[in-house]
Amino acid sequence: MEVDILELSDRSAKFVLSKISTSFANGIRRAMIADVPTLAIEYVNLYDNTSVLYDEQLALRMSLIPLVTDLETYVPQAECDVCNGEGCPACEVSLTLSAEGPGIVHSSDLVSSDPKIQPADPNIPIVELKKGQKLVLEAIAHMGYGRDSVKWQAGIACGYKNVPIINIEKCDACGHCAAECPKSIIRLEGTGARVAEDDVLKCSICRLCEKVCDINAIKIDFDENAFVFTMESDGSYTAKDLALNAADVIKGKAEEILYILDQL
Repeated sequence: MEVDILELSDRSAKFVLSKISTSFANGIRRAMIADVPTLAIEYVNLYDNTSVLYDEQLALRMSLIPLVTDLETYVPQAECDVCNGEGCPACEVSLTLSAEGPGIVHSSDLVSSDPKIQPADPNIPIVELKKGQKLVLEAIAHMGYGRDSVKWQAGIACGYKNVPIINIEKCDACGHCAAECPKSIIRLEGTGARVAEDDVLKCSICRLCEKVCDINAIKIDFDENAFVFTMESDGSYTAKDLALNAADVIKGKAEEILYILDQL
Protein backbone atom coordinates (compact mmCIF):
# COMPACT_ATOMS: atom_id res chain seq x y z
CA MET A 1 0.00 0.00 0.00
CA GLU A 2 1.20 3.49 -0.86
CA VAL A 3 -0.07 6.80 0.54
CA ASP A 4 0.27 10.15 -1.22
CA ILE A 5 -1.02 13.11 0.83
CA LEU A 6 -2.54 15.86 -1.31
CA GLU A 7 -4.07 18.13 1.35
CA LEU A 8 -3.93 18.03 5.13
CA SER A 9 -5.33 20.28 7.86
CA ASP A 10 -6.60 19.76 11.40
CA ARG A 11 -10.16 18.99 10.28
CA SER A 12 -9.83 17.65 6.71
CA ALA A 13 -7.56 15.65 4.45
CA LYS A 14 -7.26 14.47 0.87
CA PHE A 15 -4.91 11.65 -0.07
CA VAL A 16 -4.36 8.87 -2.59
CA LEU A 17 -4.22 5.23 -1.49
CA SER A 18 -2.79 2.91 -4.12
CA LYS A 19 -2.02 -0.81 -4.44
CA ILE A 20 -5.10 -1.77 -2.40
CA SER A 21 -8.43 -3.42 -3.15
CA THR A 22 -11.84 -1.77 -3.23
CA SER A 23 -12.92 -3.72 -0.14
CA PHE A 24 -9.94 -2.40 1.83
CA ALA A 25 -10.65 1.17 0.71
CA ASN A 26 -14.27 0.84 1.81
CA GLY A 27 -13.13 -0.69 5.10
CA ILE A 28 -11.06 2.41 5.85
CA ARG A 29 -14.02 4.65 5.00
CA ARG A 30 -16.41 2.70 7.22
CA ALA A 31 -13.90 2.59 10.07
CA MET A 32 -13.52 6.39 10.04
CA ILE A 33 -17.29 6.78 10.20
CA ALA A 34 -18.41 3.96 12.48
CA ASP A 35 -15.56 2.13 14.22
CA VAL A 36 -13.29 4.76 15.79
CA PRO A 37 -14.68 5.40 19.31
CA THR A 38 -15.27 8.97 20.50
CA LEU A 39 -16.64 10.78 23.52
CA ALA A 40 -20.15 12.21 23.43
CA ILE A 41 -22.63 13.39 26.04
CA GLU A 42 -24.94 10.50 26.96
CA TYR A 43 -26.75 11.71 30.10
CA VAL A 44 -27.73 15.19 31.30
CA ASN A 45 -28.74 15.93 34.91
CA LEU A 46 -30.69 19.19 34.85
CA TYR A 47 -30.87 21.04 38.18
CA ASP A 48 -32.41 24.28 36.89
CA ASN A 49 -33.80 25.01 33.44
CA THR A 50 -36.00 28.04 32.93
CA SER A 51 -35.00 28.52 29.29
CA VAL A 52 -37.43 28.26 26.36
CA LEU A 53 -36.18 24.73 25.52
CA TYR A 54 -37.55 21.56 27.04
CA ASP A 55 -35.11 19.37 28.97
CA GLU A 56 -35.15 16.77 26.17
CA GLN A 57 -34.30 19.38 23.53
CA LEU A 58 -31.34 20.62 25.55
CA ALA A 59 -30.07 17.08 26.09
CA LEU A 60 -30.29 16.34 22.36
CA ARG A 61 -28.41 19.51 21.43
CA MET A 62 -25.66 18.78 23.93
CA SER A 63 -25.24 15.19 22.81
CA LEU A 64 -24.32 16.45 19.33
CA ILE A 65 -21.50 18.72 20.54
CA PRO A 66 -18.22 17.08 19.40
CA LEU A 67 -15.73 16.54 22.22
CA VAL A 68 -11.97 16.27 21.84
CA THR A 69 -11.23 12.60 22.56
CA ASP A 70 -8.22 10.99 24.22
CA LEU A 71 -8.19 7.40 22.98
CA GLU A 72 -5.23 6.47 25.20
CA THR A 73 -7.03 7.45 28.43
CA TYR A 74 -10.63 6.39 27.80
CA VAL A 75 -12.25 3.18 26.54
CA PRO A 76 -15.78 2.50 25.26
CA GLN A 77 -18.12 1.97 28.21
CA ALA A 78 -19.31 -1.41 26.98
CA GLU A 79 -15.68 -2.61 26.92
CA CYS A 80 -14.58 -1.15 30.26
CA ASP A 81 -13.08 -3.82 32.53
CA VAL A 82 -12.90 -1.44 35.50
CA CYS A 83 -16.63 -0.88 35.97
CA ASN A 84 -18.13 -3.50 33.62
CA GLY A 85 -20.17 -0.83 31.86
CA GLU A 86 -21.50 0.91 34.98
CA GLY A 87 -19.53 4.11 34.40
CA CYS A 88 -16.17 5.17 35.87
CA PRO A 89 -13.31 7.63 35.18
CA ALA A 90 -11.90 5.18 32.62
CA CYS A 91 -14.92 5.43 30.32
CA GLU A 92 -16.79 8.64 31.17
CA VAL A 93 -16.21 12.36 31.77
CA SER A 94 -18.32 14.87 33.69
CA LEU A 95 -19.00 18.34 32.30
CA THR A 96 -20.88 21.03 34.21
CA LEU A 97 -22.63 24.19 33.07
CA SER A 98 -24.07 27.10 35.03
CA ALA A 99 -25.36 30.15 33.19
CA GLU A 100 -27.82 32.99 33.71
CA GLY A 101 -29.35 35.34 31.15
CA PRO A 102 -29.36 37.54 29.29
CA GLY A 103 -27.02 35.97 26.76
CA ILE A 104 -26.34 32.97 24.55
CA VAL A 105 -24.94 29.84 26.17
CA HIS A 106 -22.15 28.34 24.07
CA SER A 107 -20.25 25.08 24.20
CA SER A 108 -17.30 26.99 25.68
CA ASP A 109 -19.39 27.45 28.85
CA LEU A 110 -19.08 23.73 29.60
CA VAL A 111 -16.52 23.00 32.33
CA SER A 112 -14.91 19.57 32.01
CA SER A 113 -13.57 17.48 34.88
CA ASP A 114 -10.69 16.54 32.55
CA PRO A 115 -8.88 19.54 31.05
CA LYS A 116 -7.95 17.44 28.00
CA ILE A 117 -11.61 16.82 27.16
CA GLN A 118 -13.16 20.00 25.77
CA PRO A 119 -15.73 20.85 23.07
CA ALA A 120 -14.04 20.64 19.67
CA ASP A 121 -15.62 23.97 18.74
CA PRO A 122 -16.12 26.55 21.53
CA ASN A 123 -18.67 28.60 19.58
CA ILE A 124 -21.52 26.10 19.24
CA PRO A 125 -24.71 27.82 20.53
CA ILE A 126 -26.76 25.76 22.98
CA VAL A 127 -29.58 28.09 24.01
CA GLU A 128 -30.35 31.80 24.37
CA LEU A 129 -31.29 32.87 27.88
CA LYS A 130 -33.42 35.94 28.52
CA LYS A 131 -33.09 38.08 31.65
CA GLY A 132 -33.79 36.02 34.76
CA GLN A 133 -33.58 32.66 32.97
CA LYS A 134 -31.12 30.08 34.29
CA LEU A 135 -29.52 26.85 33.18
CA VAL A 136 -27.65 24.60 35.62
CA LEU A 137 -26.72 21.05 34.68
CA GLU A 138 -24.21 18.23 34.72
CA ALA A 139 -23.50 16.26 31.54
CA ILE A 140 -21.93 12.81 31.49
CA ALA A 141 -19.97 11.91 28.34
CA HIS A 142 -19.29 8.28 27.44
CA MET A 143 -17.08 6.64 24.86
CA GLY A 144 -19.02 4.95 22.06
CA TYR A 145 -19.05 4.02 18.38
CA GLY A 146 -20.55 5.81 15.39
CA ARG A 147 -22.28 2.59 14.36
CA ASP A 148 -24.45 2.91 17.49
CA SER A 149 -25.32 6.61 17.26
CA VAL A 150 -24.42 9.59 15.09
CA LYS A 151 -23.27 11.50 18.20
CA TRP A 152 -20.23 9.19 18.35
CA GLN A 153 -19.41 9.59 14.65
CA ALA A 154 -16.03 11.30 14.32
CA GLY A 155 -15.70 10.98 10.56
CA ILE A 156 -17.95 13.14 8.40
CA ALA A 157 -18.02 13.51 4.61
CA CYS A 158 -15.72 10.50 4.23
CA GLY A 159 -15.63 9.20 0.68
CA TYR A 160 -13.41 7.96 -2.11
CA LYS A 161 -13.27 7.43 -5.84
CA ASN A 162 -10.98 5.53 -8.18
CA VAL A 163 -8.02 7.43 -9.60
CA PRO A 164 -9.08 8.54 -13.11
CA ILE A 165 -7.11 7.65 -16.24
CA ILE A 166 -7.56 10.02 -19.20
CA ASN A 167 -6.20 9.20 -22.66
CA ILE A 168 -6.49 11.71 -25.52
CA GLU A 169 -5.12 10.77 -28.96
CA LYS A 170 -5.57 12.20 -32.48
CA CYS A 171 -7.78 15.05 -31.24
CA ASP A 172 -9.04 17.51 -33.89
CA ALA A 173 -9.54 20.31 -31.30
CA CYS A 174 -13.26 20.65 -32.00
CA GLY A 175 -13.84 21.78 -28.40
CA HIS A 176 -16.94 19.68 -27.71
CA CYS A 177 -15.28 17.79 -24.86
CA ALA A 178 -14.06 20.97 -23.18
CA ALA A 179 -17.53 22.52 -23.34
CA GLU A 180 -19.15 19.38 -21.90
CA CYS A 181 -16.72 18.77 -19.01
CA PRO A 182 -18.50 19.70 -15.71
CA LYS A 183 -15.14 20.09 -13.93
CA SER A 184 -13.67 22.40 -16.62
CA ILE A 185 -10.36 20.54 -16.61
CA ILE A 186 -10.06 20.00 -20.39
CA ARG A 187 -8.03 22.70 -22.15
CA LEU A 188 -7.73 23.26 -25.89
CA GLU A 189 -4.23 23.72 -27.31
CA GLY A 190 -2.81 23.87 -30.78
CA THR A 191 -2.40 20.09 -30.95
CA GLY A 192 -5.82 19.36 -29.48
CA ALA A 193 -7.48 18.84 -26.10
CA ARG A 194 -5.33 18.30 -23.04
CA VAL A 195 -5.76 17.71 -19.31
CA ALA A 196 -3.02 18.98 -17.02
CA GLU A 197 -1.44 16.39 -14.77
CA ASP A 198 -2.52 18.32 -11.66
CA ASP A 199 -6.14 18.29 -12.87
CA VAL A 200 -6.50 14.57 -13.57
CA LEU A 201 -7.62 13.76 -10.02
CA LYS A 202 -10.43 16.32 -10.34
CA CYS A 203 -12.10 14.16 -13.00
CA SER A 204 -15.39 12.67 -11.78
CA ILE A 205 -15.31 9.86 -14.39
CA CYS A 206 -18.70 10.98 -15.74
CA ARG A 207 -17.51 10.23 -19.30
CA LEU A 208 -19.56 13.09 -20.77
CA CYS A 209 -16.52 14.23 -22.76
CA GLU A 210 -16.09 10.73 -24.13
CA LYS A 211 -19.73 10.58 -25.26
CA VAL A 212 -19.65 13.86 -27.21
CA CYS A 213 -16.41 13.06 -29.04
CA ASP A 214 -17.42 12.03 -32.60
CA ILE A 215 -13.98 10.61 -33.48
CA ASN A 216 -13.43 8.65 -30.23
CA ALA A 217 -10.26 10.58 -29.49
CA ILE A 218 -10.80 10.64 -25.72
CA LYS A 219 -11.07 7.61 -23.45
CA ILE A 220 -11.86 7.76 -19.74
CA ASP A 221 -10.93 4.86 -17.47
CA PHE A 222 -9.87 4.35 -13.84
CA ASP A 223 -7.31 2.50 -11.78
CA GLU A 224 -9.02 -0.37 -9.94
CA ASN A 225 -6.37 -0.40 -7.21
CA ALA A 226 -5.89 3.31 -6.51
CA PHE A 227 -8.32 5.65 -4.74
CA VAL A 228 -8.64 9.35 -3.97
CA PHE A 229 -9.90 9.80 -0.40
CA THR A 230 -11.53 12.94 0.95
CA MET A 231 -12.47 13.07 4.61
CA GLU A 232 -13.35 15.47 7.40
CA SER A 233 -13.27 15.15 11.17
CA ASP A 234 -15.85 16.65 13.52
CA GLY A 235 -12.98 17.73 15.76
CA SER A 236 -12.94 14.74 18.10
CA TYR A 237 -9.62 13.87 16.47
CA THR A 238 -7.42 15.65 13.97
CA ALA A 239 -7.89 14.37 10.42
CA LYS A 240 -4.49 12.66 10.61
CA ASP A 241 -5.27 10.88 13.89
CA LEU A 242 -8.70 9.80 12.64
CA ALA A 243 -7.21 8.17 9.55
CA LEU A 244 -4.48 6.46 11.59
CA ASN A 245 -6.99 5.22 14.18
CA ALA A 246 -9.17 3.84 11.38
CA ALA A 247 -6.18 1.93 10.02
CA ASP A 248 -5.49 0.57 13.52
CA VAL A 249 -9.11 -0.62 13.73
CA ILE A 250 -8.75 -2.51 10.43
CA LYS A 251 -5.48 -4.03 11.64
CA GLY A 252 -7.04 -5.07 14.96
CA LYS A 253 -9.98 -6.76 13.24
CA ALA A 254 -7.64 -8.64 10.91
CA GLU A 255 -5.56 -9.85 13.86
CA GLU A 256 -8.74 -10.93 15.65
CA ILE A 257 -9.87 -12.97 12.63
CA LEU A 258 -6.44 -14.64 12.40
CA TYR A 259 -6.58 -15.52 16.08
CA ILE A 260 -10.05 -17.06 15.68
CA LEU A 261 -8.92 -19.06 12.67
CA ASP A 262 -5.90 -20.34 14.58
CA GLN A 263 -8.22 -21.70 17.28
CA LEU A 264 -10.24 -23.78 14.83
